[in-house]
Amino acid sequence: MAAGFPSPADDFVDRALDLNELCIRHPPATFFVRVQGDSMTNAGIDDGDLLVVDRALDARPGDVVIAVVGGEMTVKRYVRRGGLPMLVAEHDEYPAIVPGEDGFQVWGVVTFCFKALRR
Repeated sequence: MAAGFPSPADDFVDRALDLNELCIRHPPATFFVRVQGDSMTNAGIDDGDLLVVDRALDARPGDVVIAVVGGEMTVKRYVRRGGLPMLVAEHDEYPAIVPGEDGFQVWGVVTFCFKALRR
């Protein structure tokens, strides 16, 4: 005996959801990175979130990327201002990173962000 009413969503179920199929275009070049810090909170990326990073993609202005700066990895938005590439935080308390002596290297492009709503 059923308890309750059938879900309206039942009409839209056609197959199981495969997160690999949904999130990974280039399996050998795809990695998962756990976020530490709050520099991207205004982009909806919070401490503890899990990012899907595709190293096969070329970064375009506006992309959220993982970059290596001074030997450390960071997640920032890749932009170009006046022809100069920069890494910009999505939090007012963090300055933009411009290429200096060491510069920076884009390691991969963030394609998805997973967040736990309950831990």
